[in-house]
Amino acid sequence: MTSSGNTVPPLIPDASPSQVAAILGAMRAVAETGALASEADRHAITSAGRYLFGHENTGFDAIAPVAPQALVSALSGSRLGEDAAKFLTVMALVDGTLDKAKIASVLRYAQALGLHERYLDDIAAAAADRLQEALADMTRSNMESITGRSWGGGDINKWLLPYGDGRADAALTARYAVLERLAPDTFGHVFWAHFKDNSYTFPGDPTALNAAFSVPHDSAHVLSGYDTTPRGELLVSTFTAAMHPRYPMAGHVLPVIFSWHLKVQINAVAKDAAGALDPNEFWHAWAGGAAATVDTFAPGWDFWAYVEVPLRALRAQWSIPAEGLDAQA
Repeated sequence: MTSSGNTVPPLIPDASPSQVAAILGAMRAVAETGALASEADRHAITSAGRYLFGHENTGFDAIAPVAPQALVSALSGSRLGEDAAKFLTVMALVDGTLDKAKIASVLRYAQALGLHERYLDDIAAAAADRLQEALADMTRSNMESITGRSWGGGDINKWLLPYGDGRADAALTARYAVLERLAPDTFGHVFWAHFKDNSYTFPGDPTALNAAFSVPHDSAHVLSGYDTTPRGELLVSTFTAAMHPRYPMAGHVLPVIFSWHLKVQINAVAKDAAGALDPNEFWHAWAGGAAATVDTFAPGWDFWAYVEVPLRALRAQWSIPAEGLDAQA
């Protein structure tokens, strides 16, 4: 387990001490549904204190569990209930299992807070043995977040891999290959190197992913500094969820936790793994995405406008630490 320095502003710097105690206490209560908190739970909650609220010395043992109605009372008059429900949802999954009792606990908190959100329906469906229904909705949410329009269904794999079956675009591939010639410190050259280091093919190649996904996604990798290991993929999607807050939970956070932490394959293109959620770095990625002043998935964001700019300068311009977010990089 690793930890980065607190190089980004806390996600919620203005929460009162009682509100912070209530949210962290509810997170502990969810983690301890049916058993004592695991080591991963303890790390996740103490790092939440640091990165979500700016409390550098949050001690797990000093956090008292908080019941649903007590959380409602503590957060009354604020909009922190929406954030709290997201954090509680993550806590139900930190141990890498689809724990029905923990999910039921999260849903009790959400009900007490009066929340009815898409991602809550997804975890409820997964816990009720309707996993494929939950995964289908996460897929729709992800596609709607990425494309900015309704996803009516269809074969997602054809969308993700559009250049096969005679539809290759050699001119497009060549445009990305030219990035090699840029100065080594530029965003464009580092993007090119990221593809080469990972043996990725550039958009236009018959085996390449759709540029509408791969360019903004891999730009987020380059900007954040998170690698392409399962851990890094989970963290960069968490960064993306906060950077591009359109269906952040249902479209980004939940799918990657299911894929990379619970080992649930969502589609034929996506991969899966177990135990990839880094409980120390997870909330740092979330806060870092929220602090970033760029959104690579925003309509109209132009990758080519920035390829000749030094990467460190872009990070500074967009409120991302100069060395990236990941101290392990």
